[in-house]
Amino acid sequence: MDHGMGDSGTDTEVSPPQISSDVSSVAMPSQKSMMHGSFFWGKDVEILFSGWPQGELGMYILALFSVFLLAVAVEMLSVWSVKSAGMKAAGTIARVTHTGLYLLRMGLSYLIMLSVMSFNGEVFLVAVAGHAVGFFLFRSLVAHQPQTRLNDKPITTLPISVV
Repeated sequence: MDHGMGDSGTDTEVSPPQISSDVSSVAMPSQKSMMHGSFFWGKDVEILFSGWPQGELGMYILALFSVFLLAVAVEMLSVWSVKSAGMKAAGTIARVTHTGLYLLRMGLSYLIMLSVMSFNGEVFLVAVAGHAVGFFLFRSLVAHQPQTRLNDKPITTLPISVV
């Protein structure tokens, strides 16, 4: 049987590569790079940026506060977006302003989503609380006002005709 070993015709066993038993030479993944698949509690989490909040309690509280403010800002921008859509001038400036507010609101919304994807329970609760407080402060007032059209005339129910 020829194994491509040349003209000698002898079979040569190939030994497996030697594995070092020195533990220090083995690259072990750190626990900080571990992704969670379920909610967990505690300050040892990375939110949005590598190494942030660094496991320190003060930085963790700052991170939670930042997520809370992002959620409140998203609710505030959604009200501004509705109000900018109701501007009387439907020109290019109004459309650019409306698009810019939408762009900012979507960007902040994705940052909140990425924060919640850290699977930290406190981050999730703070994001939900921020949306609730933002809704209470900004959107609940708009929800109880009569809806208006672009020309500020009240919307009435349209009669339904049966054909």
